[in-house]
Amino acid sequence: MSRTAPAGTPLGDEFHVYDTTLRDGAQREGISYSVADKLAVARLLDDLGVGFIEGGWPGALPKDTEFFARAAAGELELRHAALVAFGSTRRAGSTVAEDLQVRALLESRAPVVTLVAKSDRRHIERALRTDVDEACAMVRDTVAFLVGEGRRVFLDAEHFFDGYAYDPDCALRVLDAAVTAGADVAVLCDTNGGQLPLGLADTVGEVIARTGFRVGIHCQDDTASAVANSLAAVQAGATHVQCTANGYGERAGNADLFAVVGNLVTKLGKPVLPAESVPELARVSHALAEIANIAPNTHQAYVGSSAFAHKAGLHASAIKVDPLLYNHIDPTVVGNDMRVLVTEMAGRASLELKGRELGVDLAGQPAVLNAAVRRVKELEARGWSFEAADASLELLLRAELSAMDGPPFVLESYRVILDHRLDGEVVSEATVKVRVAGERVIATAEGNGPVHALDAALREALLPHLPWLNEVRLADYKVRILTDHPGTDAVTRVLVESTDHEREWTTVGVHGNIVEASWLALCDALAHKAMRVRSGVAGAHR
Repeated sequence: MSRTAPAGTPLGDEFHVYDTTLRDGAQREGISYSVADKLAVARLLDDLGVGFIEGGWPGALPKDTEFFARAAAGELELRHAALVAFGSTRRAGSTVAEDLQVRALLESRAPVVTLVAKSDRRHIERALRTDVDEACAMVRDTVAFLVGEGRRVFLDAEHFFDGYAYDPDCALRVLDAAVTAGADVAVLCDTNGGQLPLGLADTVGEVIARTGFRVGIHCQDDTASAVANSLAAVQAGATHVQCTANGYGERAGNADLFAVVGNLVTKLGKPVLPAESVPELARVSHALAEIANIAPNTHQAYVGSSAFAHKAGLHASAIKVDPLLYNHIDPTVVGNDMRVLVTEMAGRASLELKGRELGVDLAGQPAVLNAAVRRVKELEARGWSFEAADASLELLLRAELSAMDGPPFVLESYRVILDHRLDGEVVSEATVKVRVAGERVIATAEGNGPVHALDAALREALLPHLPWLNEVRLADYKVRILTDHPGTDAVTRVLVESTDHEREWTTVGVHGNIVEASWLALCDALAHKAMRVRSGVAGAHR
């Protein structure tokens, strides 16, 4: 088969970024979008500047039908993207006119329709229980009908790569049926996600050479190659790429929109988004994760919080000279930041860079740097970790600089009692004795656990003297039991995240006793807030 796209096929728009988060991405285990969620996702994607947003399958799923109805009623005003309805062709042995599913696609009022059609002979014969002639007629009839009704049509050729390997002529006949009837793009789908980049690129290039069609790509991530496969397809000539936000999707997921776009823009030089939208990639990725109620992947390429985080001292030494020596791009291009992590691997350069990030100037002070490095490594060897506790690290660095005022209070003693009552209720009671503002204060409070009780008692003791304490809340509390040294008592590491509703900061405490570890982290949290209040320094540390 050798032909060119038929006259009149609109090929003017040079490259498509097509998002299918609301349909394919919603098939991920654990995701359940409400209609309001779907509208919010669509608005974020449109703000980002993607070309097409697939909203779901109207007629098959009530939520999707409602989504399209509300979008058509004016609840979704898109500035950049075209809304796409997804659905199937007419059924075998029927007509388009009597097919309710095709009618639902029209009633969605979406300007673009993506039709899914099987392109693997085995699926046609075993799953559809028809022959290739009828399968092609199903495609041809449905595309022609929708085009005649003023819809732009894309074809998702399901199981294309497996089908092409088994019977290439059958797979190409399905594509030809769609394009001849007026479909704009023939999307080659790696439905089972089993392809690898070199073989996939060969197939894409061969299909384009044999047909002359405009070709798209849709990759699942079952071989952890969805992004690489998508990029290989683009380099082989595909001009339409389908992705999902953060790679959401069933099984191992789909090609990640943010990694694909990041690579297209920064590596292949393709301006596939408005220039002002590229620095929004990280923000939008995290916002979409919040809507999906899935924790952001900190190690996600381009947009993860650890994507430009450096731990090794060797890296930090080079970054101090030129950040691009160990960053593949400037992180701000995609809206991210570089971070230097301070651990037992840290050297002087790591601490100097981290100090600069925290607003602590250690440049030109080798003695202080050496002392700080020794202190960090000593504490890390005992189980402390400053990677996620910037506030505790800042306190340590300022103490080495002798740039810290005295602590906001001094502990005399504390005591925690656990009371298991007759009715089965378990209550903790804490008593603290502290010196604050030259006064000895004793306070007692109850809580639903020892840390809660300690925090409540400490607040009661300090609040008359430190009114800013009323702004501070415990936002998160994490405990890890460290068993790195068999034969010794376990050590507990506690991370406390605090907030004053304007910023967040995290502190760490380590001890063989979980209550003492928690106390150390709580004290650091208040010391850090007190330091900020005294100095008027702004900014958040996580």
